Amino acid sequence: MAFSSMTFLFGFLPAVLVCYFLLPTRCRRGRNMVLLLFSLAFYAWGGVRLLPALLASCVLNWAGALLAAPGKRHRKAAYGCTLALNVTMLGYFKYTGFLVTNLNALGADLTVPAIALPAGISFFTFQAIAYLTDVYRGTIPAERSLGRVTLFMAFFPQLLQGPILRYGEFAPALTDRRETVSDAADGAVRFCFGLGKKVLLADALGQIANGAFAAGGRLTVSLAWLGAVAYTLQLYFDFSGYTDMAIGLGRVFGFSLPENFDYPYVSKSASEFWRRWHRTLSFWFRDYVYIPLGGSRCSVPRQLLNLLAVWLLTGLWHGAAWNFVLWGLYYAALLMGERFLWGKALERLPAALRHAYALVLVTVGWVLFRSSGLAQVGEMLSAMFGAAPGGVWSGETVYYLRQYGWELLAAIPAALPVKRWLQTALTQRQQRGSGSAAVTLALAPKVLAAVLLAASVVRLLSSTFRSFLYFQF
Repeated sequence: MAFSSMTFLFGFLPAVLVCYFLLPTRCRRGRNMVLLLFSLAFYAWGGVRLLPALLASCVLNWAGALLAAPGKRHRKAAYGCTLALNVTMLGYFKYTGFLVTNLNALGADLTVPAIALPAGISFFTFQAIAYLTDVYRGTIPAERSLGRVTLFMAFFPQLLQGPILRYGEFAPALTDRRETVSDAADGAVRFCFGLGKKVLLADALGQIANGAFAAGGRLTVSLAWLGAVAYTLQLYFDFSGYTDMAIGLGRVFGFSLPENFDYPYVSKSASEFWRRWHRTLSFWFRDYVYIPLGGSRCSVPRQLLNLLAVWLLTGLWHGAAWNFVLWGLYYAALLMGERFLWGKALERLPAALRHAYALVLVTVGWVLFRSSGLAQVGEMLSAMFGAAPGGVWSGETVYYLRQYGWELLAAIPAALPVKRWLQTALTQRQQRGSGSAAVTLALAPKVLAAVLLAASVVRLLSSTFRSFLYFQF
């Protein structure tokens, strides 16, 4: 069940809100139970047969953390076994088919199994590993309540696409959070902005990207670049839109979920881009892979090996296909280069050139990410850099520009921190005593959110439903 579906907006969400807020504030356990039951129902909506995988992961990590806590006998073995089972479960569901397919390509004759991929397994498995590891390290105590661990892993606002949570940050809110009208209103505004990103921008831009990547022999230089740019914007608005909705819903229920994006397309290097894009995943790999491997406090060859390992795993985490492996290695090479080769020279360039450098590299990276395989990677990149089978320009490019021109124009300022700039300017005017600025600051976001909600509902009623891109991970 996607947040941008009519079932969620006018069925599931009103139901959970009514059941949750009918209970008095003092009934904290009751409200947590409502969230837990609705979260499990939310997950089961996509297929009840996949719910046992989520529940098994919850029980496994709840028990494993209790056995791996400081002071327990054989805690190292308990931690190692539980960690191995987490990795095995993720590997079985996500990579078995990929492994068998590649073995067959090498000469084996194996049947490729049809294994249904549990939605969000990469996200809830990483949350589980983080919880287990933090308990083992003694950073947080082991949680004795299976219900709380399950709610942490299955919390429906962020279950399918993050942001990736840490139990040490989530647990205090289970008992101490306070839901307020002000927070609920702010959360609703954030949700509506995210819905607008997804429905009004991402889905439209996806039409351009889909057309370009499926063009084949009709592909031109202009269409290849238009499709790559459209996908670059589509993925941002799709994923950050989901994150906005998740954070907004969390705030309605009194939870403060971590930010996952910080306007990544204003970056001036690949390194900065990954400090701004999917931040909770970057922090996860930093804290649970890169630093344990030695991080940057080791020799240069070892640093290179650590970066290579992290980015190989990052690519595979996103998908079981060679183009994801290539995408991970691509960023490994870029980050190595910026750290050890051309980083200082890059810093001496004008800001505009550094920004252009980063945008081109990121766009090329998304072509690797979006392509259906290595062959399409070659086709798209060749076309973008001059070797297009259809020439330089085509009527198809003109069609997409006319059909989706306003979405492309709206996407540019929407991907920039315009909202932050306006809020800063209005706050400064308010501090100087401008009453109109205070009114604008208070009302404008709410009015715009209402407009975006209405426009999104109209668009949903008149178009085919499209799932979120990161659901496949």
